[in-house]
Amino acid sequence: MSIEILPNYTITKAYNADFIVGSLLVPESRKIASLLLDNVAEETWHQAITVNNILQKKSLVMARQQARLIRNRLSLMTPEFWYFIKEGNYELVSQSLFAASIKHNHLIGDFLLRVVKTHLQLFDNKLSTNDWNKFLVECEQIDPKISQWTDNTRSKLASMLFRTLAEAKYVDNVRSKIIIPVYLNTDLYKYLAYNGELYILSCMEIY
Repeated sequence: MSIEILPNYTITKAYNADFIVGSLLVPESRKIASLLLDNVAEETWHQAITVNNILQKKSLVMARQQARLIRNRLSLMTPEFWYFIKEGNYELVSQSLFAASIKHNHLIGDFLLRVVKTHLQLFDNKLSTNDWNKFLVECEQIDPKISQWTDNTRSKLASMLFRTLAEAKYVDNVRSKIIIPVYLNTDLYKYLAYNGELYILSCMEIY
């Protein structure tokens, strides 16, 4: 199940800091996937998120932000994918949400390609926050707006990134940050391959 990365592989400028409001958000994403599958009207969406607070957040601002983030991620995929999120087991759900996160924000995917895989090539399976900081400096050359991010934003993004990697089982935990091998769920692999999501597959396949 390996996907070759061509030497002239081009990095996309789909960089943003939106995942600062949440990592994989598994329980929340199941609820959002259900709304998407039901094709609810905007009024029903507002009722569910803001009035009924189905995401069960203390702050309605956070509820709206996380709902928007999840919707933006899942809207890049098809209803078949949404069904994975709604009904799948934890492995399928977490890997699927990780795939959607990568497609929505290449900052996550490029970190896997340029940092995580480089570590493994050098037989070094331990990541650090400094890896993230160096990576952002490189990304500034691709997307200059990153240079405007504050130290606080960069720190929060680092915390959220490593939490995301831990939830997706790419590192053992957020403290030690030890990279662990990942084998993609068969259903997810077939979905990504069939839909031509080679960038996501290149990012996610870690041995």
